[in-house]
Amino acid sequence: MIITYDQNADALYIQLRDVKPSHGVDFEEGVTIDVDGQGHIVGLELLDASERLGKEQLHSFTLKDLAFEPSLGTS
Repeated sequence: MIITYDQNADALYIQLRDVKPSHGVDFEEGVTIDVDGQGHIVGLELLDASERLGKEQLHSFTLKDLAFEPSLGTS
């Protein structure tokens, strides 16, 4: 998962999978869900992110209750 924020556009994007989306589905004004050709969610775009979330939230996040051990990149 990759989370990016474009300050100039005030847009937050959460990429869930490394797959090119085939199209976006407007969930509500300013919120688009990107899906692949099979309709699986690829990512989520949130416009006016600083207004919706607050500027403090854009600079911090919490991972909670992950049910797996992260890979350290070694075999």
